[in-house]
This record gives sequence, structure tokens and C-alpha cells, in this order.
Amino acid sequence: MGQFGIGQAVRRKEDFRLLEGKGQYADDYRLPGQTYAHFLRSPYAHARVGKVDVAAAKGAPGVLRVFTYADVQAANLGTIKCMAPIKNADGSAPFNPGRTLLASDRVRHVGEPVAMVVAESLAQARDAAELIEIDYDPMPVVMDPVAAAKPGGITLYDGRSDNVALDWSLGDPKPVEEAFAKAKKIVATDIAINRVVIAPMEPRAVVGEFDKAADRYVVHLGTQGVHSVRNAIAATLGVKPPQVRVITNDVGGSFGMKGFGFPEYFLVPWAAKMIGRPVRWNSDRQEAFVTDTQGREQNVHVELALDDNARFLAIRAEVVANMGAYLSQFSLFIPTMAGARLLTGAYAIPAATTRIRCVFTNSNWVDAYRGAGRPEQAYVVERLVDTAARELGIAPDELRRRNFVPRSAMPWKTPVLATFDSGDFLANMELAIERSGWKTFEARRAESSSRGKLRGIGMSYYMEVTVAGAEAAEIRFEPDGRVFLGIGAGPSGQGHETAFPQVIEDKLGVPYDKIDLVFGDTDKVKSGTGTGGARSLLVAGTAMIDASQKIIVKGKKLAGHFLEASEQDIEFKDGNFTIAGTDRFINIMELAKRTREAANLPAGMPTTLDDTGNCTNNSNTFPNGCHICELEIDQDTGATDIIRYTVVDDMGLVVNPMIVMGQIHGGIVQGIGQALMEDTVFDGDGQLLSGSFTDYAMPRADHFPPFEITFNNVPCTTNIMGIKGAGEAGSVGSLASVMNAVINALSPYGVRHIDMPATPLKIWRAIQTAKAKKAA
Repeated sequence: MGQFGIGQAVRRKEDFRLLEGKGQYADDYRLPGQTYAHFLRSPYAHARVGKVDVAAAKGAPGVLRVFTYADVQAANLGTIKCMAPIKNADGSAPFNPGRTLLASDRVRHVGEPVAMVVAESLAQARDAAELIEIDYDPMPVVMDPVAAAKPGGITLYDGRSDNVALDWSLGDPKPVEEAFAKAKKIVATDIAINRVVIAPMEPRAVVGEFDKAADRYVVHLGTQGVHSVRNAIAATLGVKPPQVRVITNDVGGSFGMKGFGFPEYFLVPWAAKMIGRPVRWNSDRQEAFVTDTQGREQNVHVELALDDNARFLAIRAEVVANMGAYLSQFSLFIPTMAGARLLTGAYAIPAATTRIRCVFTNSNWVDAYRGAGRPEQAYVVERLVDTAARELGIAPDELRRRNFVPRSAMPWKTPVLATFDSGDFLANMELAIERSGWKTFEARRAESSSRGKLRGIGMSYYMEVTVAGAEAAEIRFEPDGRVFLGIGAGPSGQGHETAFPQVIEDKLGVPYDKIDLVFGDTDKVKSGTGTGGARSLLVAGTAMIDASQKIIVKGKKLAGHFLEASEQDIEFKDGNFTIAGTDRFINIMELAKRTREAANLPAGMPTTLDDTGNCTNNSNTFPNGCHICELEIDQDTGATDIIRYTVVDDMGLVVNPMIVMGQIHGGIVQGIGQALMEDTVFDGDGQLLSGSFTDYAMPRADHFPPFEITFNNVPCTTNIMGIKGAGEAGSVGSLASVMNAVINALSPYGVRHIDMPATPLKIWRAIQTAKAKKAA
């Protein structure tokens, strides 16, 4: 392992470019003759759309075209649908109606686009949009997902008796019923999981152009992988994938959202073709609040059956997941297969079942947000375990200790389609207990009490499951002495430009600073499935190793030729091909050069070291770990301060500890943000009340102490790297640890439950209610 190889905390080389202002984001593209698109959006959450009069707008200064649904329909453009292959419990297909790119005869949420104006300037496009007259007929709205699931109420789609898109189940209910029938204790709780705004630092943007001579679209936008977006654009616009080139350079955060197709991504390049000039669209922040996908919202009833030794016998859940007004690309997958496979958590629970109904409401569509179903599932399980510990009078750590899947039982097959290949859950918890000062907490609680503060400590043990799948890695030795590394998994802040070359240096000995990662251009990178589900280094790393192994095999043949030795006598180490037992060698970079320049290589000899590796691994991996949060609450204001935060993670293998810690930090912050402050609030008419950062609280650096993070890695057995994934783990483990700590802090008042976010007002009210009950 060299200075920049696997396991080294190499500083992110992309940061120098980004901190110097040399990054290139979607908004930075400026094309000759570009025009500006602006979308007129519905002010109603639910309404019939009658006449759309665009005559005045068409005659406004600078206006080039005004597009409505009639234009979209005439062009036979496609719709946006959920692509997840999920079926109802009875085997039937879900209700997947599709979303038109501009509203047809009905709008279903505030912010839905009804018309698109393209003009010479953005100001002219906005002014013209105000001249469009639309005949709206407002309709009743449904915002409560539980109410939306019931038949006979308000429906978003004609001909439907309810708003259920999918009624799905997992697990065998028979052993669950048997376990509950013989249980000595049944613990139940109802949990409402709040909706969150994704709010990446960089809002969405797209610049589209059309090359008439080549009959080809060129689209610049932020993505999590250019190939999937290219394919979606091609399908929606009715062309073949080679007729679309998608380019993504730097991406200022995504957290799942920029991996999906949005109406603007299809309409902008199409408009560029229609007017014969480039078109650009940039979302402003207020627009983002009402048009981006959002995350998380669920209502859950969950029950746990225990025997007389407090062993878990079975778990069952009923979930209503809010999908918003339309189904986004992976929407139905998120609360179902993405999260429900972890219903048993890290525990040896022999029986489990869940029913999940995905429903429509008059709100933004909901899809993956960092963790994508796993934070919700971990939160439910770990809140339930703490509730059980409290009702049984057993310490939270002890109850977990009794029920963990032991390391000796691996691989462990759960009753909900997951098989844990490796892990040491008990050791991770014990290490977290030691590092956090768990056993000496009561002394700190007493000290806080002496100052009139409430101190609490909370634990969660999370299980994460990463997304398996295919990826390719192309390695080319260029004439200028640099190495091209092409991978379709594009970064949005994860540090790929640093971590991926570390793998190549480690395996091939190629100098780290000579490796150029190329990821964001469908013309330059042949294939790719993109970033998401904490999968990038797992699948890209496997592909890089596959390519490296192929290159070493070819290199031994070539080195044998140039060194005039037998291929079998050639050894490879640290970038050098050496004749065994001698000091004669040729470096891999020199070998690539000589091979490229060789005029007459023998028949059957490779003519280049360049090669492509593939990953076709269909095995999920299971990062896991223990989070312990310690906090203090001001009784008079309800304000919460995080005092200490401890994590012990099992990532299988860590390629770059510095980058992984940064990923964990970010995930924890997003989890604490949801637990304590973030909340997407709509009124009864479907208007977004928390529609700006004035009303939507975001976590800041001064909200947090330094995080104490330790790795206790147990290599994964299902991939060549032994890696499990790290990008989403922080957000999966943090929700429950924080909320369990809040409940622990409020325990002197007998408060047993608070739903997220535990805002100062909500905590203060809980304290006042408890005081009033005690006084009565």
C-alpha cells in the first residue's frame, strides 16, 4: 500500500479546484445565442384546468415561444412514471398513472408547471408568464396520507375509490400471528415520520441545445449519473439514446434528488429544438421548495412480541407512505424494498411482516433522500426497541445485547429477504458504550439537573443495505503520460476524484497524481448506472479491480516480450513488472508507452494495456453501527443542545478514512436536522407554509459538537473488496439516537413519546402538559 493507496487519508484533490472557484456547475454553462425558460406554475394544490390563454404572452417583448400541454401532446412527448418493478400484494400492477410534462386538464399540487415561456431574457420570460390567463376550477384537497388511503374520500385521479397507488406486503404473517399469540409481552407504538425538503446547496438547472445537422440533443445538467438521465430524456423525447448527449461536471449536492427525471429536464432540450437556439432554466430556491422531490414522510404503527426473557419473537408493521401527487422514478421502491428488508434491524427476530400502502396527496412528489427508506426503517425499529426497554424496565443496551444477531451466526437470513453476510453488532455497541461514557452518564445527568437542565442519552443500532448492480471502469494509458479512468458513477460531493484513483494506484502502482477521473459525459464514458444507494465505491471499485487484473495479465505478456523473458517468470508489484529473481524490470507507465510505440508486436501479443473492467455483483451489502447521542434540554425554552455524539461503524473496508468520516458527518447532520428542526408544513389547502429558509429550519455548524467516530470493520464476504458502503450510514443511524435521547431527557416528566421534529416548542409543550397533569 503506497502513500496514496487504499486505506490512506488522502486529502480530496477536487477540493482545491472547488475552493478556488474553478468548479463548473450546470449554471456555469453559457452558450452563444442562449435563451431563457420560465415556468408558470399552479397556485392551487388541486384544480381543474380550463382554458389557457397565451395570446398576450406570445406578443410580449422578447418572447420566442409559449408552450402548453397542447404543444406537448402534439409532439407526442412521454410521461414520467415510477420505474420500480413493484407489485401489489395480490400480484397486480400498482396504479402508476404517469405525469405529463405540463399539466393537462388538472393540477394536483402547488407548483405544478402549466406553461413554459422561452424568451431572450429571464426577466422577459417572467413578465410574459404573468400575462397568461388560466381558468382554474379549484377542487377539494387531501393532505393527510392516512385519510387519503381510505375509500370514499377526495381522490386525485378520476375513477379511483381511494388514493392508494400500491398496497404491498413482505413477510409471512402466519408465524408472526403465532408468535404474538404466545408472547408474554407486546409493545406497540405509533410513529409519524416528518417530511423533509432535500435542499442541496446547488438548485436544479438544465441547459439544452439541439444540433440540427447531427439530429442530436446536448443537455448540460447536474445528475448522479449521465447515462440513466440520457436514457430517460431519449425515451421521453422519442429518440434513440445515441441522439442525446448528457454532460455533468460538478454537482453541488444531490442526496438522491438529481438522479431523477423532472419535467424541466425534458422540456428544456425539446424547446431548444423547437426554437433552434439553446435554452436554459435555473430553479430559484423558492421554486425548488415546490417542485423538487421531497423525502421521508410516513405514518407507522409497529408492534413487537417478546417472551418472558425479553427475547424478540416477532415484529409487524402497518405503514402509510406519502408519495405526493405523482410517482417519481423510484418512489414506490423507497418505503418498500429499499427499507422494509431491514424490518428486523440487527436483531435475531424469527418472524416479521409488514404492510405498506403508498398513497397520493396534493403535495410535492416524494422519492429517495439520503438513505432512501433505511433511515425511516431504522428509526421505527430503534424507537420501538427503546419503548420496549422502558416498558420492561430493562436498560436499552441490555435489551439489545440479548437480541443481537451474534457474529457466530453469520451469514444470517432474516424473514424479510435480507441475508447479513458479516458483522459484529455486539462488539460495535460495546465499543460505542465505552467511547461515549454511557456507564457514567447518570453523574452528568445530575450535574445538568443542578443547573436546571434536563440531560438525556440515546442509543440506536442501525442496519443499512446498499444497492447492488452493474458498473464499468475503463482505464486508458494516454500518449501524454496520463491515465484516463472512465466511470459512469458521477460524484455530487462524495470525493470520487480522490478515492477512485486511490484504488488504481493501489492495484496498478500508477502514480495517483497522473490519474484523471472522467465521469460526466456520455460521449466520453461508454456506460454506467450512476451513483446512489451507497454503492459507488463498491461497484466502481470492483470494476476497477477487474480492469486492473486484466491489465496485469496483458502486462506480463508484454513485459516478457520487451524484457526477453518468459511470461511465467514475470512478477508484478508496486507498478513494476519484474523478472523473478533479478533486478530487471519495466514500470507500467513505460510499458504502456513502449507498447503504444511498438511497430511490430508478435502475433497474439496485446497491442495496448488499455482495458475495461465490469462489476455485475447482485449481492447487497450491509453497513451497520451504533450511534449514541447525549444532549441537554433547557426546561424553560425547550431548546436542545447536542453535547456529545459517538459512532462506531462497520463499513467492511475504508478506502479513504478522511472522506468516509466526512460522509458520516454529513449524514449525522442531516439526521439531526430532521430529528430536531426540519419540517415540511402544508396548510389545509395544500399551500406550503415552510416554503423558504425563513420558515424551514436548516442545521448549522454551530448546532453540533465534534463527532467521535470509530471504525470496527468486518470485511464483507460478497465482494472482492470486502467493502460495505458509507455514504448514507450517518443519516440511517442518527434519527433514533437523537429522539431516544430526547425521550430519555424528558423521562423525569413521564414523557413517553414525541414525534420528529422535536422542536423547542414541541418539547416545551410536552413539559408544560406533564406539569399540568402532575399538578392536577
